Amino acid sequence: MSNESTKSTIEVIGLRKRFGPQLALDGMTFTVRPGRVTGFVGPNGAGKSTTMRVILGLDAADEGKALVGGVPYRTLRRPLRCLGALLDASALQPSRTARNHLLWLAHSQGVSARRVDEVIEQAGLGSAARRKAGGFSLGMRQRLGIAAALLGDPPVVMLDEPFNGLDPDGIVWMRGFLAALARQGRAVLVSSHLMSELEDTADHLVVIGRGRVVADTSVSELLAEASGGRVVLRTSASPRAAQILQAAGATVVATGPDTLGLTGLPDEEVVALLARNGVPFSQVSAHRATLEEAYMELTRYAVEYRGIPAGEATP
Repeated sequence: MSNESTKSTIEVIGLRKRFGPQLALDGMTFTVRPGRVTGFVGPNGAGKSTTMRVILGLDAADEGKALVGGVPYRTLRRPLRCLGALLDASALQPSRTARNHLLWLAHSQGVSARRVDEVIEQAGLGSAARRKAGGFSLGMRQRLGIAAALLGDPPVVMLDEPFNGLDPDGIVWMRGFLAALARQGRAVLVSSHLMSELEDTADHLVVIGRGRVVADTSVSELLAEASGGRVVLRTSASPRAAQILQAAGATVVATGPDTLGLTGLPDEEVVALLARNGVPFSQVSAHRATLEEAYMELTRYAVEYRGIPAGEATP
């Protein structure tokens, strides 16, 4: 794999795409950089699949452009050597064995049979290489699709919902696999609706809604912002604690019989204030938002299809 960072990028610049009256992409712009896993998330209908299809040249944008290593994907002579992608794990010939499926792809890209065997092992399919792909579970098809994406040893990898169908062992493997790709200096773009998996995997996040980028930031910065400097306090002397903390400039809200939530003071200062004033407490901890909480807050106005809670549904 080349170490030239210019070859290890996806650039999405001002993409606009309309399907009849539906505006699918509305100025979509972001960059996937080398050496990190970039999560690509958004509600159903936000434009994730359309964006990935435009990157691969499967759909044409009405405006804007998508570049892989500085050039449009469709102009690449051997595209698998530049970008490896998995969009649809079911896109295979079911009567072929896993190995023959990969050999067929490899032949079209000038990739050796030895490389085929390498990616089979990387994807954990060694024991199933000579089985017909039509009998594979969804998780095994995902692994086969990932093996295909790696065939050309590309500097850029793009995977759509790679955690789908994986068992717990497979999910743990996928986390480590994606991190390893980034450590090798590759640009890795991962679309997923499983926020808990991206929280443990992604370094950067591109959040989209209604065809636009809502946030383009590191996961750590997003979580810090979503956490909002909130502190959780458990104390048997809630009124006294609230009085002291409010006098020090904090905003305090009772969240339970013996629990207060507050902002405006760091947890270390809260501890010092309570101790100095002899207020008993059993817990003082900085609230850490989950990626799912941060995501829900960012996209609450961008959800196109929202169901009614079961308790409110009309029989």
